[in-house]
Amino acid sequence: MDFIKELNGGFSVIENLKVSGARESKYGVAIIYSPNSTASAVFTSNKVVAAPVKYTKNMLKNGIVSAVFVNSGNANCFTGKQGFKDCEALAKLVSNELKIPEDEIAISSTGVIGREMPMGIISEVALESLSKLGNGPENSLAAAKAIMTTDTFPKECAIEVTLTTGEVVKIAGITKGSGMIAPNMGTMLSFIVTDAKIPANEINKALKKASDISFNMIVVDGDESTNDTCLMMANGASDVEVVKDAKLDSNFQEALNYVCIDLAKKMARDGEGATKFIEANVCGAKNLEGARLAAKSVISSSLFKSAVFGGDPNWGRIVSAIGYSGCDLNPDIVSIAIGNDLDEVDLVKNGEILAFDNTPQLKRAEKIMQSKNVIVNIDIGLGDGEATAWGCDLTYDYVKINAEYTT
Repeated sequence: MDFIKELNGGFSVIENLKVSGARESKYGVAIIYSPNSTASAVFTSNKVVAAPVKYTKNMLKNGIVSAVFVNSGNANCFTGKQGFKDCEALAKLVSNELKIPEDEIAISSTGVIGREMPMGIISEVALESLSKLGNGPENSLAAAKAIMTTDTFPKECAIEVTLTTGEVVKIAGITKGSGMIAPNMGTMLSFIVTDAKIPANEINKALKKASDISFNMIVVDGDESTNDTCLMMANGASDVEVVKDAKLDSNFQEALNYVCIDLAKKMARDGEGATKFIEANVCGAKNLEGARLAAKSVISSSLFKSAVFGGDPNWGRIVSAIGYSGCDLNPDIVSIAIGNDLDEVDLVKNGEILAFDNTPQLKRAEKIMQSKNVIVNIDIGLGDGEATAWGCDLTYDYVKINAEYTT
């Protein structure tokens, strides 16, 4: 896509935007300040919903966000009425410091579930973060680091997109997520800002489309969180309208898809304890839904994820995962190949098994499975449905990290 250009600097590429981040021990706070931006968000589908999700859903009804407060270290979930009061207190703190209305401040949290917010320390870190607001690359990086929990690296993306009209706008985002990642989003928080002008309802539609092929197509461990939030703001600094004649510019949608997929893949690569990245590409499904079911099933399979960790090209686990995925399937016409960035080998072709013990195909597959990037290509042979999912291997360290998470 030659109309998309990658940029360095994260949020710093967006004018009229200030961000910051600060941390004390396991508690971090990031602030995203973009006055009077139109905004919308997508959230977890878990029936247990954290207080900041409820709070932000409610405040987004007016479609305007001027600032986002994000904390790590505590999820503020299953905390009863006190949890909502703490959201209100944090919004008030930000309101007082930035001189903006409380009902234009979104709240987001990530961390341990079922423990009340340590408001003393969170407030202190918040004030420190607010004192550091700026627009440099270091500010964006600090914000990305502040929202990390078990993440091992900060995750940013920034691009410039040339619209079908020839006009240029920018999109930038940060995200966090490493474990408790499953389809329908994961323990992820993602914040995206564009300098385009776009109504809140159009942001919502565009963000849902982008999330469906990105954040909803990654799996680390199959657990779905209570706090998942992807919030997008449009501050209009470019003065460029991306919705004309009631239609969103197609290049803008593709660019937003690009940003979300990039951030999603970075989360999958950073899966807790992960040593390898997995991509599952499905084509030939009866329909789109079937393709998504099959791709996510392969990425979700604990057996296959364990095989990837061990470098074992056990393609029977792929077949099994497709079989129970719920997609339409005729095993006699399925094709499966395993590859990496340099090589690919057919294991099953139109239902015919090619990879037996000691065959050249199996030997090549064993070598491929040692790679850092393992790519599974599946052709179901029933239609034109296509989808891609991303994930990681399942390792000893994943168990260790989660066995000791709250201790």
